[in-house]
Amino acid sequence: MDPATEMKRNRFPSMNFEAEILTAPHDNSELYVIPSMRSLTAEEYVEAFKTFLDHSTEHQCMDEFNKEEMPKIMASLGNGKSTINVLGVGSGTGEQDLKMIRILQAAHPGVFIDNEIIEPNPQHVAAYKELVNQAPDLQNVSFIWHQLTSSEYEQEVKERGTHKKFDFIHMIQMLYRVEDIHNTIKFFHSCLDHHGKLLIIILSDSSGWASLWKNHRHCLPSTDSGHYITSSGITDVLKRLGVEYRVYEFPSGWDITECFIEGDPVGGHMMDFLTGTKNFLGTAPPGLRRQLQEALCQPECSSNKDGRIIFSNNLSMIVVES
Repeated sequence: MDPATEMKRNRFPSMNFEAEILTAPHDNSELYVIPSMRSLTAEEYVEAFKTFLDHSTEHQCMDEFNKEEMPKIMASLGNGKSTINVLGVGSGTGEQDLKMIRILQAAHPGVFIDNEIIEPNPQHVAAYKELVNQAPDLQNVSFIWHQLTSSEYEQEVKERGTHKKFDFIHMIQMLYRVEDIHNTIKFFHSCLDHHGKLLIIILSDSSGWASLWKNHRHCLPSTDSGHYITSSGITDVLKRLGVEYRVYEFPSGWDITECFIEGDPVGGHMMDFLTGTKNFLGTAPPGLRRQLQEALCQPECSSNKDGRIIFSNNLSMIVVES
């Protein structure tokens, strides 16, 4: 067996790989090889993520948290200071950032807000800046963008030897992509000022993702850094660091019905996002395709509502004290 086939075989340890990938045509003319699976590029991820947002209640779930819990959290910040320092880590296009900034403005009228952003994607940075340019109500807010990854920012800070302190730091759905989760949380927690708070939003252990990753991640291409983590993985880190935190659980759903409609382009993008794989339906072995689609219908992943299949996308909002 050649090394490439051996490597692929190891990726699917629970399957008869050759039977799925290499099938002899009736005339025995040549073997048909299914194109190899690969993970999404950054651009492909953005496209698949948009499909996810369009069909999920992810942002509505965050809005619910903003409405129910964020005013109290924001009111406790600043400790009477005339300027409140905020840091967004992996802020994307900024919609969630600006919602939180407005809650902070309402909690501290007249106080100046110094908002810094760490975001490596230049398209996202451009979209965030455009959003700020169109907003008439941010006069008392300054913005500094760092087009860097969180680890690049950390390295810059350590090389400078200066350590700016922040009253509020948020990391929304971004810890899947860092190289070292423990040290990343430890570093940004060290950036908090007295009475500051760190908000981490991550997928809940009760989400369908937890079940999907536990049972099937060995079958899929690894992500950029290979992290499949839910809230318990984060709270384990926080316990080891010996810091105080509180977890808020909020339900969220994602309508994935199109995943089961043959040839549906939206369903194709959804499966790409679910698996982190480019053209999963076109490149995965048929057995793996069936296995994943069956798993997605199980109660630990999804529920059936009015004939639609709703994948559990529950979120954990973890608020860490300084």
